[in-house]
Amino acid sequence: MKAIVAHQYGGPEVLKLEEIPRPQPKDDQVLIRVIAAGVNPVDAHVRTGKGAKFFGTTLPLIPGYDIAGIVEKVGTKISKLKVGDPVYAYVGLDEGGGYAEYAVATEVEAAPKPKSLTFESAAAVPVVALTAWQALIDAAKLSAGQTVLIHGGSGGVGSFAIRESAGRESNRDRVDATPGLSEAARCGCGDRLHQTEIRGHSEGC
Repeated sequence: MKAIVAHQYGGPEVLKLEEIPRPQPKDDQVLIRVIAAGVNPVDAHVRTGKGAKFFGTTLPLIPGYDIAGIVEKVGTKISKLKVGDPVYAYVGLDEGGGYAEYAVATEVEAAPKPKSLTFESAAAVPVVALTAWQALIDAAKLSAGQTVLIHGGSGGVGSFAIRESAGRESNRDRVDATPGLSEAARCGCGDRLHQTEIRGHSEGC
């Protein structure tokens, strides 16, 4: 299969298109024919090697952590997915593999692709949605009635943070600090402040 491979850490120039063996799924994994792969800031961070120790990445490296495609093969312990299923998946930062024609993911990392989403749109979801969830739910323990301040609400993580906070029935008067006010409104944000307004408030404290 074709894949984008880095044999050393560095800038975009270390990424090379190569022909490599197709990965084989373990018992708890599915093999996915990748139709679309997402590109995130963390991809570049991993590529430079700055996060290698933290994320546990090693060389050679195939970047890419958001994918969407079709299940081609399933491991013996897979029970919820089958060959032919359209899925989207988060590929662990320690392994990567999204910038390739085929990638593997565990059943926990993959889920059926919503029919309302194209493969391209679905591939833009996993990393940003998980990041927002970890920040709001796992770390901040968001609960009903709280007000949430979300910086950059029109971006990938911010737009999911707005939706996830609304889904937890948090205070509808939450504040979103972002230049993309119309996008924040579409996502369901209550009160919306431009970043210059936030700056003015903070300078007066």
